[in-house]
Amino acid sequence: MAYKWEKTEANVGVLEIEVGEDRVASALDQAFRKVVTKINVPGFRKGKVPRRIFEARFGVESLYQDALDILLPEAYSGAVIEAELDPVDRPNIDIVQMEVGKPLVFKATVTVKPEVQLGEYKGVTYEDKSFEVSDADLEEELDRIRKSHAELHVLEEGTAEIGDLLVIDFVGSVDGEVFEGGEAENYQIELGSGTFVGGFEDQLVGVAAGEDREVVITFPETYHVKSLANQEAHFQVHVHDIKRKRLPEMDDEFAKDISEFETFEAYRQNVLEGLKHRAVHEHEHYVQEAVLNQVVDNATIDLPPVMVESEIDGEVKQFEDRLSQQGIPLDAYQEFTGTTTAELRDQFRADAERRVRTSLVLEAVAAAEGLAVTDEEVDLELQKVADSARLDFDRVKALMSARDPGFTGLRDEILSRKTVDFLVSNGVKA
Repeated sequence: MAYKWEKTEANVGVLEIEVGEDRVASALDQAFRKVVTKINVPGFRKGKVPRRIFEARFGVESLYQDALDILLPEAYSGAVIEAELDPVDRPNIDIVQMEVGKPLVFKATVTVKPEVQLGEYKGVTYEDKSFEVSDADLEEELDRIRKSHAELHVLEEGTAEIGDLLVIDFVGSVDGEVFEGGEAENYQIELGSGTFVGGFEDQLVGVAAGEDREVVITFPETYHVKSLANQEAHFQVHVHDIKRKRLPEMDDEFAKDISEFETFEAYRQNVLEGLKHRAVHEHEHYVQEAVLNQVVDNATIDLPPVMVESEIDGEVKQFEDRLSQQGIPLDAYQEFTGTTTAELRDQFRADAERRVRTSLVLEAVAAAEGLAVTDEEVDLELQKVADSARLDFDRVKALMSARDPGFTGLRDEILSRKTVDFLVSNGVKA
């Protein structure tokens, strides 16, 4: 096999490959043995038609496609390895010559991973930020915990206030026509939660159980259902029940009920330590982002569109999976929101471009600094997985190796973290 690589654009080139006539003849033999088992020729048993009879009846050209299916993958892969290319998309194949007794010649138009021109990446400065836990932070967290353990009781007398939960029926209409999704029965809504738009919840403050009330709102111009954007809607609302939260006392009994601590003061200290631990991680993440963003911005990359589109494909698939978990098909979501496929993809585009750029820059920094992942580091990561899942190390290693021989994905993840740590360790606090 011989090949010639020639770049035609920044990240695109043509790989011309020639496969010897002996290998072509062998592939035609393989193709014939495959095809002959599937045809019927009068006077011959299935699979027993001589080659010369087959070619006389069907022509040797009928074997070309099957032979190409055998030849192209192995020839292309071999040439890519020899030329040390890193394709990021499937090639566009153009057959130049395919004849009996002659070499196969074809051209593969290939999009390859772009070259990254690193700018300054060591010693970048960043503005630090305090993540200290204040008394107000602690009180806010304790208040959140207290509210999460509140008990609901049905309000027998009085009217609804912000924070109450109402069980309601409602029917919404625009210009006298009930719109899709505009009605429900026994719907629970918390006043002040912002679940409904346009002041809907505010207009239910002061309502009593059993009362009917009309609520009038105007959908915002940016409302996700385009047919309702900027439209005035009238809702006929019936209130079944009003439920009010009864907050627990923050005392020793509360601490015993929700934790292993005997006193509220001990529990309070534990919550404080948890907030401090979280703050440490938030600070680490902040510094990583601050440094990495500058390193990525300092680099120059001619990004192939196909890499971005591939990243968007993954994001759309994840989004579709999340919708599916809620029982919502993607096409139904698009119909309800009036979002086209192109608009949906554009919503992910900026983040997708940033992720691709970041990945390429980290890869380039790792190469420039000679960073690598050792087998010991892979085993350490596998041990963490085993400990977390409470499984035997060898079993975890075997399972993950079966899915990813060589642990390529895991190695990439570890190398990415090592590279970020390298950049942060070389960053300079302003």
